[in-house]
Amino acid sequence: MREKLQGILVAALCMLCCPASAQQSPDFLKQTFKAKELRLPYRILYPENFDPSVRYPVLFFLHGRGESGTDNERQLTHGSRLFLTDSVRKQYPAIVIFPQCPEDSYWANVKISTDPAGKRSFRFRKGGKPTKAMQSVLELIDETVSRQYIDRSRIYVGGLSMGGMGTYELLRRKPSLFAAAFAICGGDTVANVKRYRKVPLWIFHGGNDDVVSPAFSQAIVRELKRREADVKFTLYPEANHNSWDSAFSEPQLLDWLFSHKKAN
Repeated sequence: MREKLQGILVAALCMLCCPASAQQSPDFLKQTFKAKELRLPYRILYPENFDPSVRYPVLFFLHGRGESGTDNERQLTHGSRLFLTDSVRKQYPAIVIFPQCPEDSYWANVKISTDPAGKRSFRFRKGGKPTKAMQSVLELIDETVSRQYIDRSRIYVGGLSMGGMGTYELLRRKPSLFAAAFAICGGDTVANVKRYRKVPLWIFHGGNDDVVSPAFSQAIVRELKRREADVKFTLYPEANHNSWDSAFSEPQLLDWLFSHKKAN
């Protein structure tokens, strides 16, 4: 009887929250969040045997620039498969959310310039107004964590490249919200580091990254260590920009992430 009731509740929840075309998906469901400035596509994975009366951790994952758009598909290119194996879904019953940044916006508040050879450089801002994509994610987070089935002591964020930059920005904009975070081949100005020094953080970068310099991650790590923060740093000496492949293969990543819990 209890299992039947749970099934009815999950079905009702999906009907309320998901487009009809997504209700048939057994994995990441397609949804759209109506924020103040835009309609933000996102995909959401619920735990197996989801029970709205149980409180679950939630992870927000921010994709890289190459996965931007409005198709509500490309943001799952990197990282989503990590959460779909039977062992992971059983060991870490969590809600996982992949929002998609529109092509005319950016997760982080950064000025990007390109030289004649096509080499990009990044200048990160301290403070400043969020982009419309970041503002929409902030609103999505607020709406999500207000749900009764979210464990507010176990809210996490991670991302790669542009999403790694967005991860740092989310941490500085909501420093008291997240229990832990990871950032892959991202960047930030060290002037912002003091804002998220209390959030356990695992940083990854490729030593040969010619898109986003590993110097950004190294500087952040140095500043966090100077402030005696809880930080892990993994540098893959031979990896280029796609260091996310190695990061997602780290056997301790999810153990480390979900082991963190904020004190009430």
